[in-house]
Amino acid sequence: MTVQAGMPDTFPKLLLMHARERGDRPAIREKDLGIWQTFTWSQVRDEVEALAAGLSKAGLRRGAHVAVIGANRPRLYWTLIAAQSLGASPVPFYEDAPSQEMIYVFQNADIAFAVVEDQEQADKLFEILPQCPTLKHIWYDDPRGLKHYTQPELASYESLCAAGRDWARANPGLLESEIAKSHGGDTAIMLYTSGTTGSAKGVVLTYDNLVMSSRAYADLEGLRDDEEVLAYLPMAWIGQNVFSYAQWMVVGFRINCIESGETVMTDMREIGPTYYFAPPRVLEALLTQVTIRMEDASWIKRRMFQHFMALARRVGANLLDGKPVSAADRVRYALGNLLVYGPLRNALGMTRIHVAYTAGEAIGPDLFVFYRSLGINLKQLYGSTETSVMVCVQPNGEVRPDTVGPPMKGVEIRVLDSGEIVLRCPGLFRAYYKNDVATREAKDPEGWYHTGDAGYFDAGGHLKIIDRAKDVGKLSDGTLFAPKYLENKLKFFPYVKEAVAFGHQRAEATAMINIDVQAVGDWAERRGIPYAGYTDLAAKPQVIELVRDCVEKVNADLAADPKLSASQIHRFVILHKELDADDGELTRTRKVRRGYIGEKYATIVDALYSGVERCVVEAQVRFEDGRTGNVRAELGMHPARTFAAQAGRAAA
Repeated sequence: MTVQAGMPDTFPKLLLMHARERGDRPAIREKDLGIWQTFTWSQVRDEVEALAAGLSKAGLRRGAHVAVIGANRPRLYWTLIAAQSLGASPVPFYEDAPSQEMIYVFQNADIAFAVVEDQEQADKLFEILPQCPTLKHIWYDDPRGLKHYTQPELASYESLCAAGRDWARANPGLLESEIAKSHGGDTAIMLYTSGTTGSAKGVVLTYDNLVMSSRAYADLEGLRDDEEVLAYLPMAWIGQNVFSYAQWMVVGFRINCIESGETVMTDMREIGPTYYFAPPRVLEALLTQVTIRMEDASWIKRRMFQHFMALARRVGANLLDGKPVSAADRVRYALGNLLVYGPLRNALGMTRIHVAYTAGEAIGPDLFVFYRSLGINLKQLYGSTETSVMVCVQPNGEVRPDTVGPPMKGVEIRVLDSGEIVLRCPGLFRAYYKNDVATREAKDPEGWYHTGDAGYFDAGGHLKIIDRAKDVGKLSDGTLFAPKYLENKLKFFPYVKEAVAFGHQRAEATAMINIDVQAVGDWAERRGIPYAGYTDLAAKPQVIELVRDCVEKVNADLAADPKLSASQIHRFVILHKELDADDGELTRTRKVRRGYIGEKYATIVDALYSGVERCVVEAQVRFEDGRTGNVRAELGMHPARTFAAQAGRAAA
């Protein structure tokens, strides 16, 4: 697969094309103080020229790296393009990453230039400045709180652009001449892996990787330049970069930067995105909000919701895929659409969506079916940072809850005898930065990338992902144990925020569970159950029974699966604290670090299998202000009912 003849092969070249062809049309919007501000393609081009000239005057040269730290903001997007215009590579950071996590990346990438959103991010960089001597320039977007800062490294975004405009006037044609020097095979961006299994690695992606991947998705879904896309996910995540940056540049649609994480739902309803991307954790959170609202609704509304959702789960996906549905069910579904599905889609901000993707980790089949039953064309895709996401996607009419679809055009996939998936694709990364050993481990001499995922092709040619290859195990009797599958089934329930399953080489499966404090707190308040915080709420006998019911429903479902019926959860514990990325228990993309958790809470794991009813645990936690402390708690180990395989009877 190659870039189409005559099409620009870098993002800065694409920007110049859009400014020529659709200069007066909106390119990007930002909500600030409740008001949407719009910038046209011509305005974006002018801003990028000033910014690039300012960076050039400050000393940014081809091959260098620029740190970009903050939430989705137009000026940070322009920084990506401005750096690329000069032949430099942007390196986005997760905005919630603590300063100590940033040190390795700054040192590894020899970063001298940084553009940050606000005071919070600037403070992090000043904290690590002694360990990062190459960092010489820090520019900020939001000036609040920075008025009296006197550090020589710090300056405002406005001053950078003002200097750039003067520099551009003195050096006419600078932007176009620098942009012309770059080509598709050059480095476009460097994204660091989340570090699920060890130290983060810098993934070097070229323009060809990202442009070809973006073009493939656009052609598959028929994306147009009038699409509305919400930009709300971390800029350091490959999903955000492909669907809200690379595809934005390739297709020329509009992206909309939300005001804050707290306003996502409101902003979605106002914009009404037509093309949407969300990892499972976001979809889980939306479902939790829906469940809470329905619990607070009147008896009549709850009964109506339950009735029509049962119908939707039975026929909704078939209607979406154009499969046969009886006339009577079509009429009933149309009534449900008027009374339930339509208003619910509107409340979720999903009324105008014609295609939505989910990726990042496996999604629970029940969660997936819920959205499709509402008439939302949600599809799973498979990929990673190293593949520019582009591997598999479900075609319209062939969407299944337990697969990720067939390989995309130009993608080759093999499944090794070990069950591991290996592949070659146009989006495959060039290398891990300064890490030849890791690059050779990931890519063999023939160019096959070893994904580390386990799976197989079904009879229809769709790829089914079981779990991470290293995580798929066996119980002591030799039966299959897939922890991620169990965790996703638990997380479908609105009361379960996170789950960690154990069982490899053990006689039975067990689980650690985090309750969702919002959903469970609302449930407790409606029943007059007082609580003082997360730890207190998690220990309430009523909450334990609530979670036990969720676990036992999962077990009943597993009993009908001949491959996984032996993996039913026999005992569980509700953790005394929420799993947190700051405590090393989750990655920045909110993936569970199961191995680390197993070591950190070895006392709890031992208690789950030793038969004791309670255990005392101590763990170090990091508070929001950066301080650390120890938390001590006594936790109960709770049994759960299991069921005979292929039956609904409780096992003896």
